Amino acid sequence: MEVILNQKPKSPIMIEGFPGFGFVSTIATEFLIEHLNAKLIGRLESDKLAPMVAVHNTTLLEPLGVYYDKKTNIMLFHAVTNVQGLEWEIASKLTMLGIDLKAKELISLEGVASQNDQNNAYYYSNSLNIEKKFRKIKIDPLKEGIIMGVTGALLLKSRCPTSAIFIETHSNLPDSRAAAKIIEVLDKYLGLNIDYKPLLAKAEQFEAKIKGVMEQQVKSQEQKERKELSYFG
Repeated sequence: MEVILNQKPKSPIMIEGFPGFGFVSTIATEFLIEHLNAKLIGRLESDKLAPMVAVHNTTLLEPLGVYYDKKTNIMLFHAVTNVQGLEWEIASKLTMLGIDLKAKELISLEGVASQNDQNNAYYYSNSLNIEKKFRKIKIDPLKEGIIMGVTGALLLKSRCPTSAIFIETHSNLPDSRAAAKIIEVLDKYLGLNIDYKPLLAKAEQFEAKIKGVMEQQVKSQEQKERKELSYFG
């Protein structure tokens, strides 16, 4: 696993959105990239990733892209591919990058399964100062739960100020409403001045895009497996 950057921001806020429950983090970071007009400044590369790439509106999508907005000094780590099996490597690389760049904070966005119809938000942090900021905007700490994936690995490995914003979601299918709620919380926390009127409509567009990309990846993997079976058979 390598992190390849063509520029290195100083003391940025790093926000990761690797695929998780309800694809909340993926949809949310996709929205942030467009809202902030963040520029692609690099990627995460690994020989362990499936050799496939998605095309959307005639444009190749970076499987693991790194984006940056100079105005807010925010780096966004956006994934449109399955990273199962790479969670520890990604967490290690992001942790080392955070230390190298002297990141102000590393923020994970994550969906958590819920049995009710609410999209309640919660937080976790390893910093008392960060906890005070969340309490100020009236977000409760996550008291019980199992955190898996890149976020779980990051919370264990990170050695820089780290927080996670969790939002309840009710399905493993792309959940644009939960993504919209997590953007609302992030906006209050960071003061990004996001216009919420078009947010849900935009989130639904991103939901359709992410769903389409993921379906294409599943079909491609199935085709690859059928070809291999035919070859060996």
